[in-house]
Amino acid sequence: MPTTVVTDFWLACPPARAFAFFADARNLGRTTPGWFRLSLLSPLPIEMAAGARIDYRLRWRALRLRWQSHVTVWRPDRSFEYEQARGPFRSFRHDHRFLPEAGGVRIVDRIRFASATGGLLDRAVVATDLRRILRHRAVAASRLLNSRPATTAQAPLGAQSEASPSPDTPAAPNRRPRTSASSSAIEEPT
Repeated sequence: MPTTVVTDFWLACPPARAFAFFADARNLGRTTPGWFRLSLLSPLPIEMAAGARIDYRLRWRALRLRWQSHVTVWRPDRSFEYEQARGPFRSFRHDHRFLPEAGGVRIVDRIRFASATGGLLDRAVVATDLRRILRHRAVAASRLLNSRPATTAQAPLGAQSEASPSPDTPAAPNRRPRTSASSSAIEEPT
């Protein structure tokens, strides 16, 4: 059964600016943790649209992997989605949504995947690593976009994190960050 990871964070920038940043394949390496050792193999520039294919090389734990993603949904300034065309998973789909909210944008990531081993390994190891990557991406993107996220994926309710807002950052909406991982379907964020 596939595992689903959902995270979200808010940035003080327009949705169109955030979408353009995340849709640029060159920024993937800039927002991915160094321990993941992600390298873009496809020649630049990449024309992003439904049907685009992008090749990468990465290292996850002790494994050196090649990956090809296929853009399946492309809605400028609102959302895009890709799935693994070739790679280590039985299935992998990543949906990015850019929702205007409180003078900024809430970025919601929904990843649904199944590995060859599945089950406990997916929930305990792979989902945990995916949340770490997405949390790193939220902080890196906020720094690169000259914004500071008011909420980040996995920020414990009531706890301050390294990505907590500064006094000069516009207040985020009064909503707690969502993050989850399960082996059942998770309702789409609204």
